[in-house]
Amino acid sequence: MDDIVKQALAKWPNVPDCYGWLGLDARGRWFMRDDAVQAAGDFVQSRGSWLQHEKLIDFIGRNYESDEHGQWFFQNGPQRVYVELECAPWVWRVLPDYRLQSHTGTALDAQACCLDEEGRLYVASPLGLGLVHSQDMVHAVEAVEQGLWVPRDVRSADLPQAYGFVRSPAKRRAV
Repeated sequence: MDDIVKQALAKWPNVPDCYGWLGLDARGRWFMRDDAVQAAGDFVQSRGSWLQHEKLIDFIGRNYESDEHGQWFFQNGPQRVYVELECAPWVWRVLPDYRLQSHTGTALDAQACCLDEEGRLYVASPLGLGLVHSQDMVHAVEAVEQGLWVPRDVRSADLPQAYGFVRSPAKRRAV
């Protein structure tokens, strides 16, 4: 977490949390979701505006964490902005050596993988579960063919409970 964010948290400890305003899609892209976008449906149905400002994306990535309930958030100064997830809390790029790089830029090793009913490949890592980026399926298939990754079949609906994350903190909050 950035020092400036820690300082803001200390200065303003009681800022209310924000739900529904930020989403992460299956390609590791961030989307801003205003009131009108949220009213049009959940994140999968109504994404919002794609964030493309590089410094903002880097700031979000450096301050992206999860809470004790498996809800992922961006700590924006003193305000916690909970993230709506299309698939999983991480999106992996597969490097030529079959290591992973997260959508936030962290490089790490794969621990286990699974394949859902729609053919999407997920990989578990020390950071948590992530979806393999669609453009990197060639490298992922090579890792499977070489026996480096051995996917097991899963239902995508079972992944949040199995890997301890919440796809929609806004829906969880509403319950």
